[in-house]
Amino acid sequence: MQEGKLEYMTDTNRQEKDGQEEMTLDQVFKELDILAERLEDSATSLEDSFRFYKKGMELLKYCNEKLDTVEKKMLQMDEDGTLREF
Repeated sequence: MQEGKLEYMTDTNRQEKDGQEEMTLDQVFKELDILAERLEDSATSLEDSFRFYKKGMELLKYCNEKLDTVEKKMLQMDEDGTLREF
């Protein structure tokens, strides 16, 4: 079962590097869950743990950038119905 999860992670990494499609936040959260499980697994080597940690930090940075972009695009509606950024 964990091998399948590792395969999923490899496929996602490949897509991201090839630029085929941008990852959704849901995809990123799923991958972060997989990485957390792998890090908690006592069978994971120290080298793999460092690699998984680094990938997780990259994904967290990606999430922060996506959320910052969304926050900047959010609009607030005034009482008179006009939209303005906040």
